[in-house]
Amino acid sequence: MADPPGCCRSCATCLLCLYSCQWITAKKEKRKGLRTTKCDYSWFLFLFCVFLFTLVWLYFAIIILNDFHNFNEFIFKQRKLWLDWSLLLLIATAVLITYSAVLLVLALCLQLCGQPLKLHWLHKTLLILTALVVAAAFIGLGIKWAEEWRSARVSLQATGPFLHIGIVGGMTLLAWPLASFIYRTHNTGLKVFLLLVYCTVMIALYLAPLGITSPCIMEENQLPPKPALVGHRGAPMLAPENTLMSLYKAVDCDVQVFETDVMVSADGVPFLMHDEELTRTTNVQTVFPERAALNSTAFNWTDLQQLDAGSWFLERRPFPTVQSLSAGDRYQVTEQKIPSLEQALEAAKQSNISIMFDLRPENHSDYQSFVNATLEVILQSGIPLQQVLWLPDGFREQVKQQAPGIQQVYGRKRLQNEKEPLLHVNLPYQDMSSEEIRQYRQDNISVNLYVVNQPWLFSVLWCSGVSSVTTNACQVLKEMKHPIWLLPSSTYLMIWIVVDCTSFLAILWAFLLLKKCSQRRRPAESETDVLLTKINSLMQE
Repeated sequence: MADPPGCCRSCATCLLCLYSCQWITAKKEKRKGLRTTKCDYSWFLFLFCVFLFTLVWLYFAIIILNDFHNFNEFIFKQRKLWLDWSLLLLIATAVLITYSAVLLVLALCLQLCGQPLKLHWLHKTLLILTALVVAAAFIGLGIKWAEEWRSARVSLQATGPFLHIGIVGGMTLLAWPLASFIYRTHNTGLKVFLLLVYCTVMIALYLAPLGITSPCIMEENQLPPKPALVGHRGAPMLAPENTLMSLYKAVDCDVQVFETDVMVSADGVPFLMHDEELTRTTNVQTVFPERAALNSTAFNWTDLQQLDAGSWFLERRPFPTVQSLSAGDRYQVTEQKIPSLEQALEAAKQSNISIMFDLRPENHSDYQSFVNATLEVILQSGIPLQQVLWLPDGFREQVKQQAPGIQQVYGRKRLQNEKEPLLHVNLPYQDMSSEEIRQYRQDNISVNLYVVNQPWLFSVLWCSGVSSVTTNACQVLKEMKHPIWLLPSSTYLMIWIVVDCTSFLAILWAFLLLKKCSQRRRPAESETDVLLTKINSLMQE
C-alpha cells in the first residue's frame, strides 16, 4: 500500500511497530500482504469505545472530588484505615485514559498513512481489562455512591457549554481519518453507513446547545449576591475539625455560620463531635484502648478532656492543605482538645457568628435528655438566640416552646400543605435544582446547600441564587469575587454559531483535500499495477 504524501516510510514503520508490537518495515508489509481486515476494524471500534468510556470516567472522577472526603471517612469507618483515596483514583484514571488515548492516536495516524491496523494481542488484552476496570468503577459508584449521578447532572450546568465545544472539536478532527478511510475503501455500503452515522452525530452536536441550560448564562446585572459561607465543622482544611482552632480559622475566612455536630457525654455535658466513635479524630486508642470502640456518649467529660483532638490532623493529613501549615499552626494543632458546646457558644458569641448544629445520635434511647441538656447550655450561655440555628428534627416542638428565638432549620423541602412556613432549609446540593432555588429565593426562604468545596460548583449555585453553602474550603471560596464564568445569552449564541460554522468548514476542507490526494494517487497506482502485470507476464513466458 503506497504511503500518502507527508507520511514518510520510517514514520509509518514506527507507528506500525508501536501499534502491532512488531518491527514490520514497509517492504515486509508488502511482502506479507498485510491488510486491515473486518476483525481489525472491529478492534479499532472497540478501542474507540474504550477511550470514550474512560474519558467519561475521567469526567466523573474530577466531579466526585468535591465529595471525596466523605468517601475517605466511609472507608475509615469500615476498615480503620485512613488514606487519601482521591490520589489513587486520579493516578489510576490518568494511566487508563493515557493508554487508550495513545493507542487511538496511533491507530488514526496509521489510517492516515495508509498502514494496516494490526493490533497486538497484548494491547487487546489490556483494552479488555481497561473496559472491565472502568465498568466495575461505574457499578461500584452506582451501588455505594448513587448520589454522585445527581452530582454529574449538576456539573453539566457548569461544563455543558465547554463540553459541547470540546466534543465538536474532537469530532471535527475525526473527519480526517474518516475521509481517508472512505476514499481508500471500495465497500460502498460501508461508506454510506459511516457517512450517515457521522453526519447524524454532527447534526446532533450542532443543535445540542438548544438543550444546554446553565444558570450562569445570564446578564452581569442579573447575578445574585455571593452566597454566605458556612464552615463545615469549622475550617477542616486549616485545622482539626470541630475544635476551637477550626472555629477561629473559619472566622478568619469570613464565614457567617459555624456548622458542627453535638453529642452529650455520659455525665450530661454537650460537646462537639461528628463520629459516633472517637477513633478517627482523637487518640482514644492510646489513652483508653479497651474502650476505643465505645460510642462517644459513653465517656464522661473528664475522660474526654484527656484526649488529644489535634495530632491526628498532622499524622493523617486529611487534606493536602495540611502540608502548608506554619510552625505556629502546627504547634496549636497539637494543643487542641474536644470543646464543649458551652465553649463553642462563647467563641461564636465573641466572634459574632452564628452556630448551626445537629444533635447525635438521633436513635439514642436518651435523646430527649440530650435535647434538654443542650437547650439548657444554650439558654445559660447568653448568646443571642437568633445566632443559634437548630437542625435536629427530634423534639423540635419542645425546642420552639422553650426557646422560641432559636432559628429552626429544616433538612427537607417544603410541603404543599405546610402548617407553618419554612424560613430556613439545609439540604445536599444534589437535592435542589436551579429552578427550585430561584423559587425559594422569591418566597424569602433561606437555602443552605452542603457540602460545596469546588469553585465550579460554588459558581453554579451562586448563579442559581442560593443563600449560603456549607464548605470545607472556606479559604478558597472566600477569595472568589465572581463566578468562574458568566456569559450573556447573546454572547453564548455567537460562540455557538462560530463553533458550528468553523467545524463545518473544517470538515468540508478535510474531505475535499483528501479527495484530491486520493485522485492523485490513483493514476500512479494504476500505472504500477500495469507494470507489475507486464513483468509477471514476461516471467511466465
